[in-house]
Amino acid sequence: MNTAEAIRAKIAQLPRPTLTELFAAEPDRVARMSGRVMLDDGGEDSLGGVLFDWSKSHLSAAHLAAFEELAGAMDFAGRRAALLTGERVNTTENRAAEHMAQRGLGRASSVEEAEALHARMRGLVGAIQAGALGEIKHLIHIGIGGSALGPAMAIDALARDGAFCAVHVVSNIDGCALEAAFAACDPATTLIAVASKTFTTTETITNALSALDWLGQNGVADPFGRVVALTAAPEKAVEWGVDETRVLPFPESVGGRYSLWSSIGFPIALALGWDDFAEMLAGAAAVDRHFAEAEGAANLCLRAAFADYYYASVLGQQTRACFAYDERLRLLPFYLQQLEMESNGKCVDLAGAPLAMPSAPITWGGVGTDAQHAVFQLLHQGTVELPVDFVACVAPGDALDPAHHRILLMNCFAQGAALMAGRAAKDGARAYPGNRPSATILIDALTPASLGALVAFHEHRTFANAVLLGINPFDQFGVELGKEVAKALEKGEVAFDPGTSALMAAAGLS
Repeated sequence: MNTAEAIRAKIAQLPRPTLTELFAAEPDRVARMSGRVMLDDGGEDSLGGVLFDWSKSHLSAAHLAAFEELAGAMDFAGRRAALLTGERVNTTENRAAEHMAQRGLGRASSVEEAEALHARMRGLVGAIQAGALGEIKHLIHIGIGGSALGPAMAIDALARDGAFCAVHVVSNIDGCALEAAFAACDPATTLIAVASKTFTTTETITNALSALDWLGQNGVADPFGRVVALTAAPEKAVEWGVDETRVLPFPESVGGRYSLWSSIGFPIALALGWDDFAEMLAGAAAVDRHFAEAEGAANLCLRAAFADYYYASVLGQQTRACFAYDERLRLLPFYLQQLEMESNGKCVDLAGAPLAMPSAPITWGGVGTDAQHAVFQLLHQGTVELPVDFVACVAPGDALDPAHHRILLMNCFAQGAALMAGRAAKDGARAYPGNRPSATILIDALTPASLGALVAFHEHRTFANAVLLGINPFDQFGVELGKEVAKALEKGEVAFDPGTSALMAAAGLS
């Protein structure tokens, strides 16, 4: 048994006090198990901060010490340094993962390249806002996966009032999605953004061609003149027909689900303005600095990964829920699904050997208080136990009676308290077992900076868990298999199983 295996065995054998027992035994538990990241220097016009509270997890002082040992055995410091300095941490694809360079932290040449590409994007955003492409009231942003989820979440969260233009994010190949965007837009005042890292993604290119047809059929003389391409393959975008001046590249070393900070963020910058997009980058950079500098359990991203590993890989709790108690963050759980499940949904380690433990849990969630009347019955009384994350904002996002926001926050905090405490009753149907874990992320106010910080925290949390597991979080070969099979079905190149052949025939596709 090697060192890491011995530490894993020790963690699995540690006593698991109840949450109530942990609070009773550790009077300073709240202070030790929560921490705040400030988004700036805290001056008069401070951007505020974000509080990360993991006190209602089952991590005891003994667990934290053992997990710090495991992080050392798995060379967390070395792998973090490799990530920060632009080394080839994506070993299966032999490339770096340089999303932090987009926020100003990383290899000097990569940071310089990111600044130059941001300047190019800023110039195009400014030109469009100044009327260089005529009056623009709508943007249809076409992408899928990381090319769509990030922009959709950020725009829904931040661009509800006073946006330069309305943004419609279309990812689904189902034509109903694109038709809905067409119905909301005037072709004469609509811009199309085509977001694809390779500029070969079937769903994206098919939707883009249909969007060009729609423009042409509705009186736009030069449909390609209304297209902006966001890609790591600029030559393919030019070959496809987009003028070079409207191609916004990003580096190959920026993965799709980490690309929000690159030119994939173009619709955010266009809708909100460049200053807000820059503030979002700055908020993420504040968390980057914390992640780079804090050691051991004091590193909030690593501490969250300790809990993630403990619940999924030690206790076998194979789902984790995220509930946003803020309507503006309703798309956050969907964003986190891809970030975490595509990154850490692996069954082999860095050496290609079978993984000896469960890896990423299934990430799911919803928005409070709606979810309380839908899924919380299982959380409180079901036989499936799972950790829950709550995300909330101190400042309201509305101008209504403050009672709205007060009730919202009280419900959020009450759920965590009730999951922990439970309630005994002679009638079993009215008994709640309690001792169910949760964590709370409390944002001072939902701003571009705090949203950037929230996303960066989850990026680093995901990476830290990958280090503990000994896997590569930066490839996603499982995504490719379904695409390959779909293309083979389309071409009729391969004979498939009888069930699939029957479905093809039933749908009239054979």
